[in-house]
Amino acid sequence: MAEARSVKEGDLDIASNANVEGETSERLWTPLFVMIIAATLCAFMVGQGTNAGTSVYVDIIGGSSTLAGVGAAVFSGAAAIARLIMGPIIDSKGRVCVMAFGGVFLIAGTLGPVLLTDLSFFMLWRLLQGVGFAAATTASATAAADILPMARLGEGIGYHGLGQALSMAVGPALALFLVHTDPAENLYLGLSAAALLAFVFAVLCRYEKNPSKLPKTSAYRMRWEESSLKTQASKGSGSFEGSEASAGLETEEKPKASVKLVISSVFEKKALPGTIPMLVMTPAFGFSIYFAGVLGSSLGLANAGLYYTLSAVSMIVVRLNSKRFMDSVAPIKLATIATLFGVLGFGMLAIASMQVLPVVGTEWAFCLAGLPYGLFLGIMMPVNQTVAVKNTPPERWGAANALYLLAIDVGIGAVCVVWGMLNDAFGYTAAIVCAIAFMVIAYGVAWICYPARDKQWRKR
Repeated sequence: MAEARSVKEGDLDIASNANVEGETSERLWTPLFVMIIAATLCAFMVGQGTNAGTSVYVDIIGGSSTLAGVGAAVFSGAAAIARLIMGPIIDSKGRVCVMAFGGVFLIAGTLGPVLLTDLSFFMLWRLLQGVGFAAATTASATAAADILPMARLGEGIGYHGLGQALSMAVGPALALFLVHTDPAENLYLGLSAAALLAFVFAVLCRYEKNPSKLPKTSAYRMRWEESSLKTQASKGSGSFEGSEASAGLETEEKPKASVKLVISSVFEKKALPGTIPMLVMTPAFGFSIYFAGVLGSSLGLANAGLYYTLSAVSMIVVRLNSKRFMDSVAPIKLATIATLFGVLGFGMLAIASMQVLPVVGTEWAFCLAGLPYGLFLGIMMPVNQTVAVKNTPPERWGAANALYLLAIDVGIGAVCVVWGMLNDAFGYTAAIVCAIAFMVIAYGVAWICYPARDKQWRKR
């Protein structure tokens, strides 16, 4: 076996110094990577679909808007708590088993409303959906980081986000179509098919049993090689079992449980440089998710949904081209470009909200705002995630991704009530201006939080 390559924290800079012969040419698009992206797509399809279609479903079967709102809160709360719990489980028990676990919960949460239509079970289904969504998406993000060549980690994370981007374009539209068919339970029948696919793809991602087939500079393979050499050195000979791979690759004496240890197991502080800017940015993201469509309806626009379609398309385009910049341009420079796109997009929304243009101009300004907004998300989200992951030791990537995704859940959920109050009290324009302020503040926070190596303006 070749000499093991250590992947302790400082060694992640291999991605920043990818001049070693052969590293940058390592294959990125493998069947395994495609399956992980597919699992991510299916999981996000369920999450996006249930969030978009459930309120309509509740209305159709005679439930109240309050019930739908409480259900949304249960979904978000369950997802947030599950991310905190699943992070350390992913790091200790393995990524694939948690992905499969999430798929099982998604299947149960989406088949439940088909089998038991009684609204008294409604909160249980939303709880299962939230837990399954959090488990599947956190584990898939960690699995993607595991198998990517180090020199192409940022590029790969950008491509991995295609699953989320595609789900934003397809999930809500599919959910709204299904819920208006007869019976309305077809919504959950269709989403349960996506959940089943997420489970199948997860089960097929058995890389933890065969680390030697991964790229030579992938974090998981390097840790496996290092652990194998340590085992051979201590025992004279031996083989590396897949069960050890699933348990974090190394067997270490574990300290006694304590409150501090429990907190540290679910809270990876080294992921904060990418997590904090994302947390500050997500209120603007939340406004777009929950209130841009309402703004379009209030303006009487016939094609308001085009805003979301264009944002998803531009997000997909920028992620497909992430090879050109994700691992060669400094993160802070990418954050600068992304913020400019975000301000432009929300500025166009503000102009539309003020109705200072003719009706046709207002509609064009509103819909086309989706293009720069999609570029903003398509760049900023993978950049922050890459900073969070690269700054964290690979054996803690589960907790790092959990914390990063938790920031998105919390940031969106915590401020949506505030957006609603601002809209009611001062109008949409005031809320949009505040969303722009969050973007600019997030950019300033990135300057403060990003490690020094990620604030260099030159190409690496």
